[in-house]
Amino acid sequence: MPSLAIGAVAFGASELVFHTTKIKEEMKQKTLQETLQEARQKNEQIKQMAPKIENEELVNDIYKINDSVTKIIDTIEKQPKKFKKMGNFFEYYLPVTINILKKYDEIENQRLTTEDSKKFMESTRNMVKKIEEAFGMQLSNLYQSDMIDMDAEMKVFDTMLKSDGFYGENSDFDIKK
Repeated sequence: MPSLAIGAVAFGASELVFHTTKIKEEMKQKTLQETLQEARQKNEQIKQMAPKIENEELVNDIYKINDSVTKIIDTIEKQPKKFKKMGNFFEYYLPVTINILKKYDEIENQRLTTEDSKKFMESTRNMVKKIEEAFGMQLSNLYQSDMIDMDAEMKVFDTMLKSDGFYGENSDFDIKK
């Protein structure tokens, strides 16, 4: 069993390394609109997996993944310059997520009770939870620079309000009083 796990990890790592180069080439050939259209289709596939799954917690994670992906697609559509930050998201993470969910559903439907199948189901649920968190972080990262810029702008604005006497120690207009 340990050698199987090590072999699977090694295979996954090599796939990721070699697949990344291929993905970058494919992304150069596709237009933004084509990529977003495919992402919408993949996201719909993810959403369609939810009713097929029996585990409620996993279903909730699937809906959260779907929600994050929808928001990511909408953000990229409104702000195409952020597309470069997406890296492997559209061409690797979405299809692999679909494959993981399909395999989980397939094994779940077989009603296997072996120790290996139980471990697989548990590890898949854990992976889907990680995917849900990672997609949420990806969405947050899209807005990271906007939040930093706005925070700096608010600090400057606050300083200006204080210096112009609209609030603070020397203000007749202090709203905190």
